[in-house]
Amino acid sequence: MSPSQQNVPPGCPNSVLRIIIENMIYPITLDVLHQIFSKYGSVLRIVTFSKNRQFHALIQYPDTLTATTAKAALDGQNIYNGCCTLRIDFSKLSNLTVKFNNEKTRDYTRPDLPSGGEGEVSGSSNVPDLSAALAGIPPALLQTPGATGTTAQGAVVLVSNLNEKMTTPHALFILFGVYGDVVRVKILYNKRDSALVQFKEPQQIHTAIANLNGVTLYGKKIHVTLSKHSTVQMPQAGSNEDALTEDYANSPLHRFKKPGSKNYQNIFPPSSTLHLSNIPEVVDEDYIKTLFVSAGGTVVNFRFFHNDRRMALIQMGSTEEATAGLIAMHNYKISETNHLRVSFSKNPIS
Repeated sequence: MSPSQQNVPPGCPNSVLRIIIENMIYPITLDVLHQIFSKYGSVLRIVTFSKNRQFHALIQYPDTLTATTAKAALDGQNIYNGCCTLRIDFSKLSNLTVKFNNEKTRDYTRPDLPSGGEGEVSGSSNVPDLSAALAGIPPALLQTPGATGTTAQGAVVLVSNLNEKMTTPHALFILFGVYGDVVRVKILYNKRDSALVQFKEPQQIHTAIANLNGVTLYGKKIHVTLSKHSTVQMPQAGSNEDALTEDYANSPLHRFKKPGSKNYQNIFPPSSTLHLSNIPEVVDEDYIKTLFVSAGGTVVNFRFFHNDRRMALIQMGSTEEATAGLIAMHNYKISETNHLRVSFSKNPIS
């Protein structure tokens, strides 16, 4: 774990929470913490370590308001009945940088990180596991270890506050497909401003939530949260819901179908600058600009890559325009043999 150097005054509200667990009879894992704290908002990063023979964790949310809400709800609560008490303060750190996704540290916005780094952050392995002796204790925030009745986490997010007139299953498939392989999309029949998006892998939902919650799509700020559903059910053929649900399990547009795909290294949050690739030599700058203007945007800047003219950066008038442009232009047939590839860029055009 390499925390950022930017500090905030002690005790001031912050998006990073510092957690100490007292009376820790049961071992607490990173996944247990994520299960608890994600109920109050999207968890971006978690770091766990031991200090002064106590279990510590740092948990980062996207904003201070979410962290404040979680702190107010969870400070002083027991994870299990009678033990594992949460003591929560605001951290002095304003950001966490995680180098490895392992049992001690996790960056939910970067599923491509390596799983090494064991031992770089000390954990709580010295805490005894007394679950057998306390198996009869009823649950508090969670069921006691080994208890029955828990359900596996699904891979579905709920998207709400959508523009009912403009949002289609295909638009959500393309946009959410930037952050994971989408297998099904369902716009709710009785609530057209909401939709369910199912991913192939559970970890992909965290990447999508971290990057898309609060993004403006077609004039409306969307909300992306975990869904209570584990799968999206397909409607019966010919029903009223048929046109509102699409199955993309076999789509050729999945970005992450190859294990270790380099696309994992190019996941960035929405911005006004888009990265374009698979551009044929015969296509010039003016033609590409015209395409994105036709999608309803304003082109502010454009530049081909100096060492590879098949790629370019295009800067739109706003992040909202770029988001709509990505949806409209990704996989656009730009020549007889080329389909345009569009993603969000890490950096603006310099």
